[in-house]
Amino acid sequence: ELGWISKVHVNRPAVVRHAEQIKKWKTVKGNWQAAWLLKAVTCIDLTTLSGDDTPSNVQRLCFKAKRPIREDLLKALDMHDKGITVAAVCVYPARVSDAVNTLKAAGCNIPVASVAAGFPSGQTPLETKLTEIKLAVEYGAREIDIVISRSLVLTGQWEGLYEEIRLCRAACGEAHMKTILATGELGSLANVYKASMIAMMAGSDFIKTSTGKEVENATFPVGIVMMRAIKEYYWQTGYKVGFKPAGGIRTAKEAITWLMLVKEELGVEWLTPELFRLGASSLLGDIEQQIFYHVTGSYALQHELAMA
Repeated sequence: ELGWISKVHVNRPAVVRHAEQIKKWKTVKGNWQAAWLLKAVTCIDLTTLSGDDTPSNVQRLCFKAKRPIREDLLKALDMHDKGITVAAVCVYPARVSDAVNTLKAAGCNIPVASVAAGFPSGQTPLETKLTEIKLAVEYGAREIDIVISRSLVLTGQWEGLYEEIRLCRAACGEAHMKTILATGELGSLANVYKASMIAMMAGSDFIKTSTGKEVENATFPVGIVMMRAIKEYYWQTGYKVGFKPAGGIRTAKEAITWLMLVKEELGVEWLTPELFRLGASSLLGDIEQQIFYHVTGSYALQHELAMA
């Protein structure tokens, strides 16, 4: 529906002003903070996307995904029997089998997500992208994080972008598809809004801010614009699309702020792993540290918390 996006205008000063206000929000304390942090844990896509990934560090990541917070800390909060795990484990296609086999051996049903479609640059032929997606699904990935071709956005080729995402959606089969917009490379907030709409029209289950490899990753202005697009798409179609900020989210305070922003913009119903994810590799460590402090009154030494 090109007519739907042709008249899009984003009031950048207003968005930036709202984003600055968000940074000043007071965070919650005490038991409320612990509750929000545990909610954040259940929405994390625990990620490793390094060139030196090996079966052993993927296995360690999977065990951490199953037990993200120390058992004694959960017992102190009376949350040890609530089945708290992260939402998914995210790896490169070549490491999907390692993750799937480890989680299966651990008796855990956490889904494995795989980046694909020429991640992170998107600068590969479409045929290669589709083959990579199909292989990741074949290896056992239940979620696929594709990345769009930024050039299609920057040159206004909206129909071409729609067709590429639609073909990727078809290649995913029954796997959930998260579409990474790489917002730091789209040039404007209006382009972010338009790309969000096109991605949803083409069948994306989630729209995601960044690969984590760009200079600028998840920011509040971008998050506001993407969530407003999700809200409008829901009003027009009745279909709920998920939102995933990723890249640069490292502290518990940032995680809570993103949760609060989603609650404000989209509502409590979006605060579930089915509709909200946090893409992070180091965030879980800080969340566990803050929960440790809440329970014990002191910060943990480095060796007291298992590596994520």
